[in-house]
Amino acid sequence: MPTIGHSGTVILLTSVFRLAAALLLAGPPLAAAPTAQGGSAATVDIVAGPKAVAPGVTFRTFTVPTSHGSTRVYLVTADLNSSHVSTGLLYSGAVAARQTVLRMAEDQGAIAAVNGNFFDIDESEHPGVPATGAPSGPAVIDGYPLEAAVPAAQQFGWQPLRGDAGEDVVGVGIDGVARVARLTLRGDIRTPDATLPLGGLNQYALPVGSIGLFTPMWGTASRARAVCGTDTSRAAPCSRDTYEVTVRNGRVAALSNTPGRGAIRANTIVLLGREAGADTLRTLPLGTPVQVDYSLEPSSGIPFAFALGAQPLLRAGLPVPGLDAATADPRTAVCIADGGHTLTLLTTDGREATSTGLTLSGLADLLSRLGCTDAANLDGGASTTLVTRNALTGRLTVRNSLDHGQQRPVPDGVAIFAR
Repeated sequence: MPTIGHSGTVILLTSVFRLAAALLLAGPPLAAAPTAQGGSAATVDIVAGPKAVAPGVTFRTFTVPTSHGSTRVYLVTADLNSSHVSTGLLYSGAVAARQTVLRMAEDQGAIAAVNGNFFDIDESEHPGVPATGAPSGPAVIDGYPLEAAVPAAQQFGWQPLRGDAGEDVVGVGIDGVARVARLTLRGDIRTPDATLPLGGLNQYALPVGSIGLFTPMWGTASRARAVCGTDTSRAAPCSRDTYEVTVRNGRVAALSNTPGRGAIRANTIVLLGREAGADTLRTLPLGTPVQVDYSLEPSSGIPFAFALGAQPLLRAGLPVPGLDAATADPRTAVCIADGGHTLTLLTTDGREATSTGLTLSGLADLLSRLGCTDAANLDGGASTTLVTRNALTGRLTVRNSLDHGQQRPVPDGVAIFAR
């Protein structure tokens, strides 16, 4: 989410990170290490060996020095080869709904979890139009397409320097392997007279001139935000040329000139068009048969069991181009190692006197030195939350220092389960 952090300083990660690769394995505490300038760094405080959360899942915390102070880091590592471990999407119950990581993890029976994708939280750009709380990127839950990516210009958070930015996800495939890939919406709307392209799925912003699909998974939030902004500007005015068609049991059941709100009933979908898309929907009278088919196509060719929107930091062990090296903030990230068979959830503290956070460039450097081959950035700042099960009490506990001591409700995240 848009955040205000420490700016104007570039993190210089010290050579201590070369030693910190041992954090993914058992090992004794590390002493002070020389800085990149040859001086003495602050002591690196590392838990003496990982703490078991469950068979195949461990937790660690440690502190790393930076050029402007130290940063506390928290790691949960899961062995995806273990028959005792599974993963999934941490889910609030609807695309356009939010809950705290702790509450969602408790409800789903997770033993560890972190917050997920950036989401629609800003109402200042379109006064009178409520924010939806829906994520910016695609998501898959239990192999089922949940939502597609909003246009890149309507995303929140940093985006990589690519034309298809916004479709990036991190998740675990049906083959049990974790990976970073892209998910592209493919779909069409079929009527007796035409086959129309589908331009959106349960997303808070639709491309100009398109038709978007909303299913019961969307939730109860208003769909008005979906026609605001453009493909080049999130703050552009809301379109006044809109049309909405409700399809129930395969036939057009209701028509409206404005986007609606409230729960979408079972056996019902809503098609919302803007500009050219609205003109097309106006040609569908009540009773028209309508069929919609859609999928989220993975760039890897391997369907995801679960996935959520993320911003790539590392590919094949190398940082992606254009990572910010100026603003330090609390961070949340996912690290993939061992050919996709080891998944690590990572958060850092920040925004308090004892921890300064990391820049995206610094975060990528840390993840590389920890042995990650691929890694992705998730929502940070006030959203950053990592929870694990306490081995003594059996209850879930928030491990990182929260912004102002409060958990921010979020729409999704990554969950680890003990089978």
